[in-house]
Amino acid sequence: MTFATTCFGLLPVMWSLGTGSEVMKRIAAPMVGGIITSFILELLVYPSIYEMWKRRSVPAGSHETEDVRDAEEAALAV
Repeated sequence: MTFATTCFGLLPVMWSLGTGSEVMKRIAAPMVGGIITSFILELLVYPSIYEMWKRRSVPAGSHETEDVRDAEEAALAV
């Protein structure tokens, strides 16, 4: 939502032809580029990095799950 409102707010500045538009385009261009880059990073790059990190740090069948299973079996046996 932030991405959409920022883009919709800055697009008229980018397409303007009136007085002072050259100055405003130089101010708005990095903002548009930054918000597009942020949008791509947040939706595509960060989730994939997090998923790879989590897969590497917690292997399938880790000792933690075995410890929990052993504790549950011990509690049921009592």
